Amino acid sequence: MDVIKFYKVSERYGCFSNFAAYPIEVDGKVWPTSEHYFQAQKFAGTKFEEEIRLIKSPMIAARAGRDRSKPLRADWERVKDEVMRRAVRAKFTQHAELREILLATGDATLVEHTRRDSYWGDGGDGRGRNMLGQILADVREELRKGGEILEET
Repeated sequence: MDVIKFYKVSERYGCFSNFAAYPIEVDGKVWPTSEHYFQAQKFAGTKFEEEIRLIKSPMIAARAGRDRSKPLRADWERVKDEVMRRAVRAKFTQHAELREILLATGDATLVEHTRRDSYWGDGGDGRGRNMLGQILADVREELRKGGEILEET
């Protein structure tokens, strides 16, 4: 089976990265990147959510989301995968060119290849959970089956 590894925005399949500059609209707001949305949801319903949405770059948004001096929502560990799924769904349903690239990967295994993350990525050695890659593959399958995905309300 083919394996497609991605990480850096500037590389092939870099559009799969949450740092790629594709705005998404979720909950009536436009988020500069899926990373902005994901990080901000750690503080849903607080002033930090909007502060993160307005940050200029996804890297700075990621740093802000990892700042543990801010009050992380109590249910974060339970909801983080679904928050990521929602961000990825929005990105690949709202940008036709990205949807085509994702669908063109066929049945390839999608891997966020990075030593920096063994939950969302492969940990650099393939032993990580690669949850982002799994979610991308799930969304790819949903797109194949149903075309447009209606966002849950």
